[in-house]
Amino acid sequence: MALSEHEQKLLEEMERALYAEDPRFASSMRDSGPRFVRSARTGLLSLLVVSGIAAIIAGLASQTAIVGVLGFTAVLLGLYGIIAAALAQGGPAKAAAPKPAKKPRGFLNSAEERFRNRRDGIDGH
Repeated sequence: MALSEHEQKLLEEMERALYAEDPRFASSMRDSGPRFVRSARTGLLSLLVVSGIAAIIAGLASQTAIVGVLGFTAVLLGLYGIIAAALAQGGPAKAAAPKPAKKPRGFLNSAEERFRNRRDGIDGH
């Protein structure tokens, strides 16, 4: 569904306000890549972990050591990939970073004010 011209202008204004308020966060969101690719990669790595567990069980059932070792290796590689992807997206290590001081008139305050004006019938344009 396409956005109207007014909605596109509002979106651009929100993006500019986000860059002005927190440029580091905004650039990290832009550089993180498409969400579909990240979720597909995580899904494939999860499938690798599950298939590795199945291979471990199959190796134990058939008493074939090489199958169990390959399954264990698959589990380790899958978990390593999932953890590395989570850390690259800004997992626990980046969450503990100190936040910059908030400005008294930030993006959320101006967006809330525009919403109230629109609700009350005050046209700001």
